[in-house]
Amino acid sequence: MLKIQEIREIIKLVSHSSVDEFTYEHEGSKIKLKKSNGVTVAAQPQVTQAAEEARPAAQAVQQAPAPAQEAAPSVNTEAKEAPQAKEDANLHKITSPMVGTFYQSSSPEAGPYVKVGDKVDESSVVCIVEAMKLFNEIEAEVKGEITEILVKDGQLVEYGQPLFLVKPE
Repeated sequence: MLKIQEIREIIKLVSHSSVDEFTYEHEGSKIKLKKSNGVTVAAQPQVTQAAEEARPAAQAVQQAPAPAQEAAPSVNTEAKEAPQAKEDANLHKITSPMVGTFYQSSSPEAGPYVKVGDKVDESSVVCIVEAMKLFNEIEAEVKGEITEILVKDGQLVEYGQPLFLVKPE
């Protein structure tokens, strides 16, 4: 079984190469990476036919804008995003290395790995992302202070989605 760091290295190598699609199989595990429009996407190909039929419907729902969002003036949203963008430039984003379910703690009874204001170093475990029944510990990869948790416990996360903001030391 590949370790998270090894998977990350494979993703980096594929993204910086001219290869458009990469598949790796070993002892019943399968990783498939496919580049689309310059973006590397991690896919889980072992999906049942019913799940594949449900996916396009779910994507259509996600892509359809809500009526309330259409009526909102764009000037206000730009004004709100500008200060946050300056603030985010100084912060390190801890991103999800895979598609899966985000968990703040090792079990429902245990406390969260980190909270806002906690100090972390490069090897500090900040959360777990569960993918295909495997629980993968995600490390901070930077020394600093957690300033914001961007996802909720039990939420589905995408590859590359920011999970935490860290103020580096």
